[in-house]
Amino acid sequence: MSFWKENNMEKLITFNDVILLPGWSSIEPKDPDISSRITLNHKLVLPFVSSPMDTVTEEEMAIELARLGGLGVIHRNCTKEEAVNMTRKVKRAESFIISEVFTIRPSESVKSATELMNQYNVHGLPVLNDNENLIGIVTWRDIRFADDNLKVEDVMTKDVITATEEVSLDDAKTLLHKHRIEKLPIVDSTTGKLKGLITIKDILLKGKYPHAVRDEEGRLLCAAAISPFDLERAKVLDKYADILVIDVAHFHNVNCFKGAKEILNNVSADLIVGNIGTYAAAVDVLSRLDGVAGLRVGIGSGSICSTSMVTRAGSPTLYATLQVAKATAELGNSIPICADGGIKNSGDIAVALAAGASACMMGNIFAGCRESPGRLIALEGKYYKQYYGMGSIAARKKRFSYDRYSQPSKDIAEGVEGFVPYRGTISDVINELAGGLKAALGYVGARDLNELKQKANFGILTPAGMQEMQPHDLITPK
Repeated sequence: MSFWKENNMEKLITFNDVILLPGWSSIEPKDPDISSRITLNHKLVLPFVSSPMDTVTEEEMAIELARLGGLGVIHRNCTKEEAVNMTRKVKRAESFIISEVFTIRPSESVKSATELMNQYNVHGLPVLNDNENLIGIVTWRDIRFADDNLKVEDVMTKDVITATEEVSLDDAKTLLHKHRIEKLPIVDSTTGKLKGLITIKDILLKGKYPHAVRDEEGRLLCAAAISPFDLERAKVLDKYADILVIDVAHFHNVNCFKGAKEILNNVSADLIVGNIGTYAAAVDVLSRLDGVAGLRVGIGSGSICSTSMVTRAGSPTLYATLQVAKATAELGNSIPICADGGIKNSGDIAVALAAGASACMMGNIFAGCRESPGRLIALEGKYYKQYYGMGSIAARKKRFSYDRYSQPSKDIAEGVEGFVPYRGTISDVINELAGGLKAALGYVGARDLNELKQKANFGILTPAGMQEMQPHDLITPK
């Protein structure tokens, strides 16, 4: 039997234990650059990531976050077909050239065209013959009042204005305006085969969101959560998602490593693994798994996570970030670290990034936004949104994320259910978080997040100090 001694125990500090010390600064709050890498190959304008929870991130949240410069991770508490559908919606939300185009045959009915447009939320379908050549286009205007029994060829526009893949943005705008059309099919200059579609909506949206994060084809960046034991889901999502995020509570496990290794050998998307919470876990990931593009750290710190209470095991997010950052630095590895759990405000984000994180993943903060899929309710004159942990009874009823927690814990809930205050739009919340983070860099005297890591000095707060740091000794209006 082994015995542990008090002087061998580490102090597991969390966000409320520390404060950033101000330093000599010439930086104004509007000046800092807070862009950062989420993986080795993908960069965010804002280091904010929404958690893969079914009351936090579906396509609407992922689309709006990517437009603003952050990243949404589609949850996995659903069928793989549903996850693919949500990911495809993000990738199709806006792009200069849409490469995945829904088409229709001329012999099909107007009713079929209507159903297809409603199913995929599109307002135009290129018409292809049996040789896959473009022979027309049918839009919502063509079928809106048409007889359902008519064929597509009876109502489609036959003289289609097209362009080739070499078309520039300005030339596309000129063609759309000159011919008073809203959709411009892109065809191969040699074969005439359909290669994509440009829409006026996507051109306008691209100008509206200049800070959006996009892939090489101009589509919004998207991430999706997977299980380390579901290779089939990983392969299917790999066709659409830029980033795959292994989503388990405790990744430092032999079976999780085996599953991750198989996924790494079969997908091309960047893979973020986690969650991990110790120096040893980081060393094992980096030494045993080739090709990992990001680390997700923190165990048991989420506001709706009860893992640390139920099992008395966990790793607070700030401690986990410090440990993993130390391991990566000593190994000379620059892999990005995503701090996940327990983040309540922009101050916590600043602390996590100063401690070594590259981005912060949040559930509670984003769950209260209009774009989250949680149910909106009114209680005593105030609005709230539904929010529950992925280990809660409510989430486990769906069973798709049942393997997120270890085998022994499957008979107990490791999450709770509740409601969070309604916060308004994700845009409002993002602006508040970004403003607070930039102000923190201004106090430290850092021009960007790399300089924040170098210049940051922490102070340890006593309970009395923490209380004094908050508004106190006054009566606030209700």
